[in-house]
Order: sequence, then structure tokens, then C-alpha cells
Amino acid sequence: MHIACFNPQGNFDQHDSYWTQHPDFGGQLVYVKELAFAFDRLGHETIIFTRRIEDEDWPEFQQPEEVYAGTNVRIVRISFGGKAFLPKEQLWPFLHEFVEGIRQWYHQAGYLPDAVTTHYGDGGISGAIFQQLTGVPYTFTAHSLGAQKLEKLMGTGVSYETLDQQYQFTIRLAAERTAISQAMIRFVSTQQEKEQQYFHTLYRDLFSQQKKLPFVVVPPGVNQDIFNDKPQAHDQAVTEIIQQVLRRDVAKERQHLPWVIASSRLDPKKNVTGLVKAYGEHSHLQECCNLILAVRGIDDPQADMHRLKNEEQQQLASILNLIQTYQLAGKIGFVNLSGQQQLAAAYRETARRHGVFALTSLYEPFGLATIEAMACGVPVVVTANGGGQDILKKGNESFGLLVDPQQSDAIAEGIFSLMKDHVLWNTYHQKGLERVRSTFTWNAAADAYVKEIQQWKKNTQEKARQINVPDYFMKHESQNKHEFESIRARAAGIKLEQE
Repeated sequence: MHIACFNPQGNFDQHDSYWTQHPDFGGQLVYVKELAFAFDRLGHETIIFTRRIEDEDWPEFQQPEEVYAGTNVRIVRISFGGKAFLPKEQLWPFLHEFVEGIRQWYHQAGYLPDAVTTHYGDGGISGAIFQQLTGVPYTFTAHSLGAQKLEKLMGTGVSYETLDQQYQFTIRLAAERTAISQAMIRFVSTQQEKEQQYFHTLYRDLFSQQKKLPFVVVPPGVNQDIFNDKPQAHDQAVTEIIQQVLRRDVAKERQHLPWVIASSRLDPKKNVTGLVKAYGEHSHLQECCNLILAVRGIDDPQADMHRLKNEEQQQLASILNLIQTYQLAGKIGFVNLSGQQQLAAAYRETARRHGVFALTSLYEPFGLATIEAMACGVPVVVTANGGGQDILKKGNESFGLLVDPQQSDAIAEGIFSLMKDHVLWNTYHQKGLERVRSTFTWNAAADAYVKEIQQWKKNTQEKARQINVPDYFMKHESQNKHEFESIRARAAGIKLEQE
């Protein structure tokens, strides 16, 4: 098959530039890249369509096309929305240009893809537009949907109008609803993702119709060439980076202790502040371990804070305030890890020192970082909200510890239990390795995608599917926004509905 992957936000290049350093360059890009590589290994021609950026501050993304080294996977960058980098919230009005650029690319190539996989709401609505123009069906993988983010932000007391202006929630929700309802298949990473995200009150009515919308649970994989427990040639260089951090940030008498490592980006929903608070409130935890925060892109949190985005600066400032409040200086280190190779090496060193990985997000749709750490032999303490349930539970068997991310005691006790009980640590060290090797491979994920697409096409090849895409996304005429007034009204009242 020829498979196209639509991912307008962020970008792709040979060096995974800016990954984890920017909100638009998160785990979704890892997912799309690794899935595309797996399609390629299975013999399917694969193209990732994304945005061309002709901006001197983002020089990595100026070339219209490139091929990933050692593969046949192509990155095709389509010019739309001007030349400057735009955050994902500003892409919505220009997605029809993105799709038209893809359509023209295929017109010049003289063929069409057999199927399209789309990612996030902007990729999903692009797939719907493309299907309306060409008849080529698409799958939708949301990664995260806007309703839960909106609900949590409105819970802080900020008005819907303010949030809508910043995050474009009305348009995002409209795009997601279209992408969900028109896709041939909705791929989710976990059963919880389906139940908690897709059946949120702002989408639930889509599933009350007679027609059943098919979902398929496909766990993501982990690149086990990178994330594994076998020593690598470059590990020593990363170990030295960590040792330098310990010498700089951690008191000399504590440098022998194991550590808790957290590699989440500085985003409020990742709740790194919750982890620091839990550590600060429990002296018995401080006595047995240090805390290492991986913050990509900055070496010194004080001197380099200005290099971060405003929201990231606010999060880092909150962390530094907590360090002062709980007198944690000499117990917490900040390490700048560049890329997946260094992150994997840091996980291996964490395991060698009998440390623990912590992910305390308020909600985590899946948690690629969790299985990456497990693949390197690190026992994990992970938020119970989201996909961690599917990763760490199978029947009555556990492969790590799940905790309530809003309960400091639960976080601290989960980490402490692994730090102090060497038998428990070794149990989850071994079970984590076995769980990843047996369940979370990208080849298995890609094979599941292909089989489901082929089965769908076989069952529906004689049927013409009607696609209904709102005029706003087809033409981007501002007056067409009135189509979304009912969505706006429902979203603005989300707190009342949920209560």
C-alpha cells in the first residue's frame, strides 16, 4: 500500500530538531515517525506530509522534501499559512491550503494514496477535507482531544472566552468532531483513551447515532534499538553529563544516592510541580534519593530561563519557588538531554543506580515516556489518569506503580516503596522489561493499522461514502464561523454540564 501520514503541526527532520523543547514537538511526532518507519519495514510506501517553514529561526524545515536516512520514508513539506513558524493554534484557518498542496502534489505524481493516517485534530480535519476532494479514506489518531484540556483549564477559573482566544477551542472542537465522525477508523492507544476522551460530553452525541463508529485499540511501540537495557558506546558521555549535574546541583554527601528521574516537558498538565511538591513534603523520601529533572534546551535553570516560552518559564519559576520553599537546594538537579539517544542513556544510568522514573501528569493519554523508561530497565511510578492503566496492568498482574497525581502522599509513597524495597525494585525492573518486549513494538502497531485499513476497504469498496466537512474548513470564510455557535455554547457551559 501507499500510505500518507498527515501531521501539519510541529515538524520532522533527520535530527528530530526541537523535539520535547516546544509544545508542538512532543510525543505525537515520535509516534508518527516510528509508525512511518514501521510501515516502511513492512514494505509500504510511506510519506509524512507536514508544513514547510521558511523562517531563519527554523532553518531545519525549509527544504520541500527529504528522505529519512536508511529508510524509504519521505518527509514532504507543504507551504501554507505564510513562511514564518506558526504555533498549532494558528494553523486552523490555513489547513485547506495544506490539503490543496497535498492534492496538487499527488496530481503531479499521477496517483493517490491508498489510505491516509491523520494525527491530532488538525491532521484529522485535513484528512476529512482530502477525502471530500479525492475520495481517499482516512483514519484518525487523536493523541489528545481538546475537551479534557478545556475542562481542566476552566476549572482554574479562567473564562471560556479567554481560553478560546488563546487556544481556539471552538474551532478545535469543531475540527475534532468532524475528524471523529468522518474517519473510517479511530485508532486509540488504550481502552481508557476511548472511554475518557472520545466519550466526553462534548463528543458523546457523535456515538448516539445508529451507525456504529469503529474503534481499534493499538498500543504504540517503543524504538528498542534506542531504548533498551544494553550498554551503548555513548552511555559514558551521558553519565559524565549527569555526574557534572550532580557535582553542580547536589550536595557532595548526597551524590552517591539513587535518583528519581522525570523527563516531562514544562507544561502545567505534566504536573512536574506536583512531583517536586511531593518530594518536598516527605523528608523520608529526600533521605533516600535525589530528584533529577530533564529539561531539554537549557543547562542552567536560573541563567537560561529566558530561552524558554512564557508558559515554560512560569512552570520553571514555580519549580524554583518550591525548591526554595521546601529547602531542596542540594537535592534536585537539572539536566539538559538532547535527543532520544541521550535520554535512553540517562534511563540506563538511572537503572544502574537503582533509581525510579516518575510521570505525574494530571492526565496522560498513553505515555510513551513510560514504556521508554521501562525498556531501559527503570521501574516506574506513573499517573493513574489515562493510559498508564493499560500499560501497567494486565488482569491481576502489575508492571509498575500507579498513583493519583494530585495526591502528594501517593506519589511519595509509591517512589519510596521502590527505593527502599530492593526486591520490589528488582521485580518491576524485570517485569517492565518483559512487558515492553512482549507488547509494545512499532512493527505490531503498524501491522495492526494496515490490517484494519485493508479490512475496512475490503468491506466498503463498493460503497460511496458521503463526507460532510464544515464550510469554514473548506473555504475559510470568517462568516462561516456561525456554524460553530452550538459548539461554542456547549463548550462554554462545560463546567455546569460536568457538575
